[in-house]
Amino acid sequence: MFAIVQNGNIVQFIQPNVGFTIGEKQYSARFIQNSTEAERKAVGVYEIIYGQQQDQRFYWVDSPNYRVNETNQTVEATFNATPKALEDNLESKGLKSQWIAQTKQTAGLMLAQTDWTVIRKAERNVDIPASVVTKRAAIVAECDRLEAAITGADSVEALMAVLNAQGWPNDHL
Repeated sequence: MFAIVQNGNIVQFIQPNVGFTIGEKQYSARFIQNSTEAERKAVGVYEIIYGQQQDQRFYWVDSPNYRVNETNQTVEATFNATPKALEDNLESKGLKSQWIAQTKQTAGLMLAQTDWTVIRKAERNVDIPASVVTKRAAIVAECDRLEAAITGADSVEALMAVLNAQGWPNDHL
């Protein structure tokens, strides 16, 4: 995205492939695409450089704040972020509850793939293959490990570290 900058202030945001007017001059929808960076800057069209955003699954991220950087002739967009609540409150579930539920759902979906072998064992006394028993035990163990680690997380960053280190079994039976 780009911005029209005049006297150090943003006067309009423009999208590529959309025509625009600066003063009395009209620019075609192809101006951004076909012009050089120097040609855009010469008429006051600066590229918007977006800064890093926090992960919106874990943070409330505000709309961007824009600042003209006259040195680089760019517009810098930054984002303020506030961590979401880890614990439940009267208004909503906290991140811990949400991620524990997600972890249990993942384990349930993985176990569902082999539930038929457990039913077959219960109904007809047909042994469950050892590889299935091993995999199901690994799924349950990873779910338990993750639930304990999520419960023990004392910050959003610690929770993110736990979730980035998931070790679900991925071998196919």
